[in-house]
Amino acid sequence: MKKTNNQNEKKAGKVTAKSSAADGLRELFVDELKDIIYAERALVKALPKMAKNATEPKLIAAIEEHAAVTEGQVERLDKIFEILGESNRGKKCDAMEGLIKEGESIMEETEAGPVRDAGIISASQKIEHYEIASYGTLAAFARTLGEEEIVSLLEATLAEEKEADALLTDSAYNSINFEAAEADQ
Repeated sequence: MKKTNNQNEKKAGKVTAKSSAADGLRELFVDELKDIIYAERALVKALPKMAKNATEPKLIAAIEEHAAVTEGQVERLDKIFEILGESNRGKKCDAMEGLIKEGESIMEETEAGPVRDAGIISASQKIEHYEIASYGTLAAFARTLGEEEIVSLLEATLAEEKEADALLTDSAYNSINFEAAEADQ
């Protein structure tokens, strides 16, 4: 029995596009926006749990502040969808679901205190890096599509994500990682 072209392509590692697959940059851009708004909404729900499980006051404050910033980012995304004349209905973001689940696992696998705080920072930075990559790509897509107002909105969010990442790094290196290392001694 002969294999069809589709079977040969799958064997070669090629992916067959779904019938609903994006066929242009604008469609891909909107699809990625739906992914990131879902991710941000999921994060709005996950951040309070991280704050409740952290112990270092500056870390708790940073997480709580970023939760408020994230709500503003969702509003900014809503504005982008409005500008585009598109629905702001999110599309499940498997990456964010996995990152949040990993953060929950870290909290379950560490005792409250500096070690858990270090784990929360680790999980949070993975989330921030995902968001930085996403917003950088979205801004590039928007620029290519000539959507300068949207570029400005996305770059504002990108700057906030980079700031959050820097704050987490500062928290880790100024005290938390060193306190967590003392548990090893």
